[in-house]
Amino acid sequence: MHYLIDTNVAVVASGRSDAGPACVLAAVDRISQLQQSEILVLDDGFHILGEYDHNLHSDGQPGLGDAFYLWALRNRSNSRHCEQVPLVLADDGSFAAFPTAAELIKFDPSDRKFVAAALTHAANPPVVNAVDTDWHAHYTALVGHGVRVEFLCPAEMTRPRRA
Repeated sequence: MHYLIDTNVAVVASGRSDAGPACVLAAVDRISQLQQSEILVLDDGFHILGEYDHNLHSDGQPGLGDAFYLWALRNRSNSRHCEQVPLVLADDGSFAAFPTAAELIKFDPSDRKFVAAALTHAANPPVVNAVDTDWHAHYTALVGHGVRVEFLCPAEMTRPRRA
C-alpha cells in the first residue's frame, strides 16, 4: 500500500506537540508500519520533503519523526520504500491537482501538496493525519473530491495546527 504522511504525524511521533500519549503512540506505530511494509509517496519537486525539513530538525534530542524525515530523504529514490509523483504548479503558484472547489478555499495551503500528490498518484493513496484539525474540518469536501484520509487520533484529541 502507498501512503502520504502529513508532517504533523512525524512531529507528534517526535513528542513535539500537545498530543496525548495514545496519539503519540499511534503516530510512532504508524510511521514504523510504513517503514517496514509500505510505500511513502513524495513529490519530485521536494515540496513534501522540504516541509519535513522545515519542521523536523530537532535542536534537542531527536525523535522518531526526525528519524523518519532522514529515512525518507535517504530512501526517496528507493522504489521499495518511496515513490515520487510530479506536482504541476498552476500560474498562480498553487498545485494544479488541488481541487478548486469553494468548500476547500480555506483548506490550509501548506497541506495542499499532500492532497495534490494523493490525487496525482495512480493508487490514490490516503493521507495520514494525527492532530491537524484542518483534515477533520474539510473531511467531507476532501472525500467528495476523491481524497482519502486516515486519522490516527480522534477529532477531539486534535489541536489547531501550529507547524
